[in-house]
Amino acid sequence: MNPNVTTFFDPRTSSLTYVVAEPDGPACAIIDSVLDYDAPSGHTATESADKLIAFVEAEGLKVAWILDTHTHADHMTAMAYLKDRFGALTGIGAGVAQVQGNFVKLYDIADQVTADGSQFDHLFADNETFMIGAMQARVMATPGHTPGCITYVIGDAAFIGDTMFMPDSGTARCDFPDGDAAELYASIRRILELPAETRLFVCHDYQPNGRELAYEASVADHRRENIHVNDTIDEAGFVTMRTTRDATLSAPALILPAVQVNIRAGHVPAPEANGVSYLKIPIDTF
Repeated sequence: MNPNVTTFFDPRTSSLTYVVAEPDGPACAIIDSVLDYDAPSGHTATESADKLIAFVEAEGLKVAWILDTHTHADHMTAMAYLKDRFGALTGIGAGVAQVQGNFVKLYDIADQVTADGSQFDHLFADNETFMIGAMQARVMATPGHTPGCITYVIGDAAFIGDTMFMPDSGTARCDFPDGDAAELYASIRRILELPAETRLFVCHDYQPNGRELAYEASVADHRRENIHVNDTIDEAGFVTMRTTRDATLSAPALILPAVQVNIRAGHVPAPEANGVSYLKIPIDTF
């Protein structure tokens, strides 16, 4: 059963969100939602999430799952906001507990966040299957960018998070805590073993050289054209390229505010005695 896929783009973070629906039924999942955040003011907003809500309601869809492919470093997830609206289950890969453990230490918030993934309704294991209405989805563990990255394979579509970008943009960085370039290469090769016609949907498009937005390419396209992992590039070459390139990259602009929300499944920290919630920014440590 091949899904209907509707795409939403947030130009502020170059993020892509997908509503993945049964072809002949009302059930759907929302993958990689965005909670708007303005860093200079510290204000959050729900404009991006509200567009999803309006679409779902206009189409008469029923949200079964609110999913993330990984703990995002470049935007906040709207998972909690959408769960409050739709009452759907939230899900992420079981490796999120390892990500939480790393960042709970960084932020010194062990008294606030338990690093066991319990903030999410379900933690997906490798090769686990689940249903979106009558449509089956399968989970592939695809670590390397983070230890918690997963891919959702739904019919002829796969939602690959940050493992790869579009073929002209290559692949994700591997220099976050417990990232690993060799592991990412193995994960990508696993994705590229899917049928050649499988549609791969990316989580970000940075529109290199000013080209128009793109978010879908086939397995065959990537095996032929991806500038970092096409079929002519072996593991050693990839690891050398990725490690060298990552050493030149700056930290994502929103990583420190975003991750502490995302490891809480989209909840901001609890208000303090004055009724205000605060984000912690570690100094000279990341």
